[in-house]
Amino acid sequence: MSNHRALNMFGRSGNPAFGNKFSQQGSFVGTDAMSLSGKVNKTGILLGLCFFGALIGWNVPNMALIWIGILGGFGAALYTIFVPRNAGISSPIYAFLEGLALGAISLFAEIQYPGIAIQAIGLTFGTLASLLFFYKSGLIKPTENFRLMIFSATAGIAILYLVSFIMSFFGSGIGFIHSNGIFGIGFSLFVVAIAALNLVLDFDFIEQGSELGLPKYMEWFGAFALMVTLVWLYLEILRLLMKLRSR
Repeated sequence: MSNHRALNMFGRSGNPAFGNKFSQQGSFVGTDAMSLSGKVNKTGILLGLCFFGALIGWNVPNMALIWIGILGGFGAALYTIFVPRNAGISSPIYAFLEGLALGAISLFAEIQYPGIAIQAIGLTFGTLASLLFFYKSGLIKPTENFRLMIFSATAGIAILYLVSFIMSFFGSGIGFIHSNGIFGIGFSLFVVAIAALNLVLDFDFIEQGSELGLPKYMEWFGAFALMVTLVWLYLEILRLLMKLRSR
């Protein structure tokens, strides 16, 4: 299978939320079409809802809240992926529920390692700003080989996490994933890098979606997909910082 055919099959982004949505949507014009400004506004709304949820999770921390956020957010994410027309309803729910989980998780990490939460937030948004600059300046160009490489690495990481999760039920696991040793830290650095590079693919997908005139509701869907990557990036940065602080 050629790289081009593989990309058409799996979509143009490593983010599973995007899939091959280009081929599934028609072309629209005027106020019925997706725009970059509209997408930016929707992203701001989702970030605000995520921060609001995180504030609640931070001040009312408990494991039940974490599981409500994780499972509820996962359900909302699946619904958004398969029914993008309703992303205007399901993506705000996803952002709020993920915020609940992130707030509680961040507080537990903060109690163990004071100052780690603000460091993780700063690094996440610093990475977002840096990658956006590199993308807009042309320093990083999402070629087909680049997209295929990032998709393959993202899929590999997901499979590795899934295998480790299944093995945990049998009292085993893949040790270096959670280790604070050289291999564990190296693995986390690799995952953070892949998560960050997924942002470049997200930017490219969203920009091309606007140029192709995707329907207006895809603004919500694009904002949701970017949130998925940001949540993943934040958690991986938090995990990396915890490994470093525990040495």
